[in-house]
Amino acid sequence: MSHDPAWEDHAEWWIELFTEGADPEYVEQIMPLAAQELAGCRRVLDVGCGEGQITRLAATTGAAVTVGIDPTWNQLVMATKRAGTSGFARGVASALPFSGAAFDAVVACLVFEHIDDVDLAIAEVSRVLAPGGRFCLFLNHPFTQTPDSGWIDDRMIDPPEQYWRIGPYLPEAVTIEEIDPGVHVRFVHRPLSRYVNALAANGLYIERMVEPAPPPGFLALAPEYGETPTVPRLLYVRAAKLDVN
Repeated sequence: MSHDPAWEDHAEWWIELFTEGADPEYVEQIMPLAAQELAGCRRVLDVGCGEGQITRLAATTGAAVTVGIDPTWNQLVMATKRAGTSGFARGVASALPFSGAAFDAVVACLVFEHIDDVDLAIAEVSRVLAPGGRFCLFLNHPFTQTPDSGWIDDRMIDPPEQYWRIGPYLPEAVTIEEIDPGVHVRFVHRPLSRYVNALAANGLYIERMVEPAPPPGFLALAPEYGETPTVPRLLYVRAAKLDVN
């Protein structure tokens, strides 16, 4: 996986808007689910840790060892500052700098939709997981990341209708989206089957899948979801590494 240099430029934007309680989806949905899924795991690796909020969370759920890796220096500087430890390193998902079976859990939160080498990354996750360990994968829901997808507010019919337009779902595609003024983020769209098959090919089998409704705090800030709160934005998958013994 090559590092997108845009993330260095966007690090401050991400830290300000999505960490330390600033984002309702993290506060009300992602962090509680991550805490539930990581509870009891003793050795946790956070892939694409950013400024480390999931890594820090793992330290409160019983983990004795927590490590975060990220390719973005600006994120790692803040991660180290906020955690007060040196448990962060520069690295990429497709070449994890750890020995085999080093972790009981690997978590990747809103990361894999930004990387190219998904097969290498999933193979690396499997390699560093101990048998019986779990991979906690959070994604922007693949159907909402299809090219040219978005809300349609159709006022030409009576009664008016609001729905989510799904773009080409099956082909893999790279898009650059302007998330905020001047903030352009690169996404790699893949259908869900692409992830499931790559997981299975590396001995990782799905135990749990969650497609939660957008949380109340997000709905309060996004009136376009008001009439259609049943469209999920988040997909969570827990995959366990097959214990051949």
